[in-house]
Amino acid sequence: MSRRHSAEKRQVLGDAKFGDLVVTKFMNSLMFHGKKSAAERITYGAFELIQSKAGRNPVELFHDALENIKPNVEVRSRRVGGATYQVPVEVRAERRQALAIRWLISAARARNENTMVERLSGELLDAVNNRGSAVKKREDTHRMAEANRAFSHYRW
Repeated sequence: MSRRHSAEKRQVLGDAKFGDLVVTKFMNSLMFHGKKSAAERITYGAFELIQSKAGRNPVELFHDALENIKPNVEVRSRRVGGATYQVPVEVRAERRQALAIRWLISAARARNENTMVERLSGELLDAVNNRGSAVKKREDTHRMAEANRAFSHYRW
């Protein structure tokens, strides 16, 4: 790993249907083995299912779901004098979005509906209503940070 400078962020283009950058990042995270067309089919299929169930704009609903999943604080391990402390720290905006997308995808994959389209749409609808595994993951992260608030003076 180079010590000179950090890697520059690549700009992604908006997705084909909605022109949304976050949807593109979501599809790139959902993709397996470079199969972008499969990721697009799953995402757009889930959006159509959401449109028929909720009757709202699926992209707005997707953004609302991500807002409900994004964590504000997390714990990072910090070693001080032979002991390791879980220190609560604020989460940067880019990392908040990346964590929310990652948690949403893993929660959708863990569900037991038949197809990935149904799993993803179900998890998105649950996240909009502040329930589901991804929202629970955020609440657990916040609870862990709250429990370790006493070590916040070790923040670096």
